[in-house]
Amino acid sequence: MTAVFPDIWPALPEIFLAGAGMALLLIGVFRGDGFTRPVSYFAVVAMLLAAILAMGYGTGRVVTFNGMFVMDAFGVFMKVLVLIAAALSVILSLGFNEREQMARFEYPILMLFATLGMLMMISANDLIALYVGLETQSLALYVIAAFRRDSAKSSEAGLKYFVLGALSSGMLLYGASLVYGFAGTTSFDKIAALFAGGAHVSPGLVIGLVFVLAGLAFKVSAAPFHMWTPDVYEGAPTPVTAFFAAAPKVAAIALLTRVLVEPFGHLSAQWHQVLVAASVLSMVIGSFAAIMQTSIKRMMAYSSIGHVGYALVGLAAGTQDGVRGVLIYMALYIAMNIGAFAVLLSMKAKGVMLEEIKDFAGLSKTNPLLAATMAIFMFSMAGIPPMAGFFGKLYVFLAAIAVQDYALAVIGVLTSVVGAFYYLRIVKIMYFDEPTVVVDKIDDDGMTGILVVTSLFTLLFFVAPAPIMNGAAAAAAALFAG
Repeated sequence: MTAVFPDIWPALPEIFLAGAGMALLLIGVFRGDGFTRPVSYFAVVAMLLAAILAMGYGTGRVVTFNGMFVMDAFGVFMKVLVLIAAALSVILSLGFNEREQMARFEYPILMLFATLGMLMMISANDLIALYVGLETQSLALYVIAAFRRDSAKSSEAGLKYFVLGALSSGMLLYGASLVYGFAGTTSFDKIAALFAGGAHVSPGLVIGLVFVLAGLAFKVSAAPFHMWTPDVYEGAPTPVTAFFAAAPKVAAIALLTRVLVEPFGHLSAQWHQVLVAASVLSMVIGSFAAIMQTSIKRMMAYSSIGHVGYALVGLAAGTQDGVRGVLIYMALYIAMNIGAFAVLLSMKAKGVMLEEIKDFAGLSKTNPLLAATMAIFMFSMAGIPPMAGFFGKLYVFLAAIAVQDYALAVIGVLTSVVGAFYYLRIVKIMYFDEPTVVVDKIDDDGMTGILVVTSLFTLLFFVAPAPIMNGAAAAAAALFAG
C-alpha cells in the first residue's frame, strides 16, 4: 500500500489555529502572566486570520483526510460566525480578568483551543471526527468554566459542566456505536448513500440516532437536556458565560444541522418528532422559567434555551429554507448575545460587578447610553421589529409554515410573547424605576467598541441584510447539494 498525503488546504484554518495556540502557549510559559494582554491580542488576531483563511476557501465541496473532514460553503459561513464570536469574547474578557485578578495567559489560549474544536466539529464528516472535535472543544470549556479558582461558584459550575458533559458524551458515543453497528460505517457520506439506496431502517439504528441527538441536544442546551445551563451560566465568570452563550452554541447547532441533513437526511420522518419535542420544550421552559429569575445571568441562560428552541423550529422543517432560517438566526443571535453580555460586563458600581436584575433600576438616568444599548438588545431578543431578532424569528417560523408545521409556528409565536414580558421588564426597570446604585463609567475601549458595533448591527440590520441573507442561502444550498 502507498501512503496518500491528504489535501490539507481545506483544513488550513484549523491547522493555523493549532499552530498559533501552541506558539502562544510557549510565549506565555516564558513571559508569564504579566504578558496576558498581548497573548490575548495575538489570540484575537489568530482567530481573525483563521476567519480570513476560511473565507478564502472559495466554493465547492471538498472531502479530505480519508473522508473524515469536509469543507463547503456551509462550513465557511459557520466557521466565520464562530471565529468572530470567539474573538469578541476574548476582547470582552480583558478588562474583567484584570480587575478580578484572574488574568492568566492560559485563558485566551484555552479559548483558542476550544475554538479549534468547534471548527473541527463544523467540518466533521464522520462520527469519529465529530466526537474528536466535540471533545477538543469540551475539555477546554470545562477548564475555563472553573477558571476562577478562588470562587466556589465557579468551581461548582466547572464540576457540574464536566460531570454532565461526560454523561452527554457517553450518550453520544453509545448512539454512535449503535449507528455503526446497524449501518456498518461511521462515514456520513456512506450512511447517506446507504439510506438513499433504500436500505432498511432498523429500530436499533433509530435508537442510536436518538442517543446521538440527545448528546448533541446537551451541547446546544436544548430542553430536556438543559439542566446544566442556568447553574453554569451563573457560576462561571461573566466573560466565560458570554463565550458559552455564543461560539459553542453556534458550533453545536452547525454540527446538529450537518448530522441531520447529510447522513440522516433520508430519515427525516424518524428524527422530526424528536426535534419538534425538543423545540417545543426549549421554547416553553426558556420562556416561562426566565420570568421567575432575579439574577440577570440566570435569566440569560433561560433566554438562550428559548433561542435554541426557536432555531430548532427551522431545523425541524428539514428543508433548505429551514436551514437558511437557522443560519440567519444564529448570525443575529451572536450579535444580540455578545452585545447583551458586554452590557452586563459594563454594569459595575465602585468596581463591584452588578448581576441582579434590580441593579438595572434607573440606568437611563445614571448612564443613558448603556441603557439605550441594553434596550436595543432586549427589544431584539423579544423579536420586536425592526430589530434584527425579529427577522431571525420570522424566517424560522416561515420555514415551519411552508411545511405545514402550523402548531410549531403558533407555539413559537406564543412563547415569543411570553418571552417579551421578561425582556421588556428590564427596559421598564431601566427607564421607569428610581436608581438604587450609580453605575461606573465604561473605561474599556474594547468594550465600548463591541457595544457600539453590536448595537448598531442589531438596530440597523434591516437596512442592509443582503450579506448575511445571501451567505446563509448559499450555505444552506451547499449543505443540500452535498
